[in-house]
Amino acid sequence: MLLKQEIGALILRVVLGLTFFIHGFVKFQGGIENQVGWFESIGLPGFMAYGTALIELIGGILLVIGLGTRFVSTIFVLLMVGATITVKLAVGFLGNGQMAGYELDLAYAAMALYLAINGSKLFAVNQLIHKEDNHSHQLKNMG
Repeated sequence: MLLKQEIGALILRVVLGLTFFIHGFVKFQGGIENQVGWFESIGLPGFMAYGTALIELIGGILLVIGLGTRFVSTIFVLLMVGATITVKLAVGFLGNGQMAGYELDLAYAAMALYLAINGSKLFAVNQLIHKEDNHSHQLKNMG
């Protein structure tokens, strides 16, 4: 049963990580200045576009490789809640025909919340680091 849960968490981690990475990458590729302008047009400080794009880009990579999964996932939950409240809530669950609703934001938040609560150890860099820490700790206790 535990292996099935870890496989499920791995799938969530990689898919969510890739999704956020691509979102961040596109923000920079399409000209981050456009994002800055859009943030300002909805009443948010323009510099937040840089922060959001960097969080998506770097956080996405960290999730894919399994480094800081719980921390990064918590940040993604907060990001999705913020996006939903500030932008998407007003257009409804499915959107208004001109802008998407918050249905995907809710799904991303749920995926990230699962990972924030449970983590994901399978094929994760964190496991390599913790194994070395545990091994060092065991050697110290032997001496």
